[in-house]
Amino acid sequence: MIMTTAQGKASLPPRRSGNDVFIHGAKMKSLWLTALADITESLRARWFMVYTAIFGGLVVLLFVFGLTESRIMGFLGLSRLLTVFIQLTMAILPVFVLITTVRSVAGDREAGVFEYLLSLPITLSAWFWGKIIGRFTVIFLPVFLAMAGAATWATIKDIPVPWDDFFYYTGLLLALAWCFLGIGMLISTVARSADVAQGAVFIIWLTLVLFLDLILLGIMIKEHLPPESAVAIALANPLQVFRIAAMMMFDPQLVMLGPAAYIILDTFGEPGFMTYAIAYPLALGTVAATGGYFLFRRGDLP
Repeated sequence: MIMTTAQGKASLPPRRSGNDVFIHGAKMKSLWLTALADITESLRARWFMVYTAIFGGLVVLLFVFGLTESRIMGFLGLSRLLTVFIQLTMAILPVFVLITTVRSVAGDREAGVFEYLLSLPITLSAWFWGKIIGRFTVIFLPVFLAMAGAATWATIKDIPVPWDDFFYYTGLLLALAWCFLGIGMLISTVARSADVAQGAVFIIWLTLVLFLDLILLGIMIKEHLPPESAVAIALANPLQVFRIAAMMMFDPQLVMLGPAAYIILDTFGEPGFMTYAIAYPLALGTVAATGGYFLFRRGDLP
């Protein structure tokens, strides 16, 4: 491809030197090696065994109790199991993600890993984003495998599988895991010790749980807050967004949500909110992780 300069002369576009290609390849290799090391470390940890057993056990228990064969509120086949599983996941997944993630940077700082890190031919960006990729893999994979196992078993047993719901729920879980992973990495970077980081995530978790719609309804009634403002505050909470999106799959009119449903549906519409429920947590997690990276890069390392 030929480029034209300001003087009208033709010139060739600048080429990447072999050294630039080598440096880029080395960075990518360091990133994937860091991710693999974090995955390997997590697989040996007890928390991962407990985490996997919880989600696998949930699916088994739901099958044992016959939720896939029940007819409740029009549910048939795997729909009921997915609905219950997604609600239980909302209570378990974020707190597991936060607790296990905040120790990654803060714990390595306390253990003096950074001194060893700086002696290796690895960039800070490759280490940081490699940790995120590895941690996201071990966090999301057990949840997805539990859902995939339920769908596979249902197919073998000729139980109807709502594939649209399955793939949308998978997207919701992916977005939720990424959101809280980014928040966890940000807190882990800011906190100077693992104990402080764990205390901070519990405060954040309790705040998000408290600011669900029931608490907001009470504030709105007591302080005469406009309904639109209360709904806007609620939709800034990723847990609330996840909850409403999961509810919308079996209640498109959001009857269970009450008057706030009119504001949400008038503002977004059903397809718009379903898109927002995935895009917002992904964006929030990305912003938090990026902020954590810049703080990590500018911070004082031992």
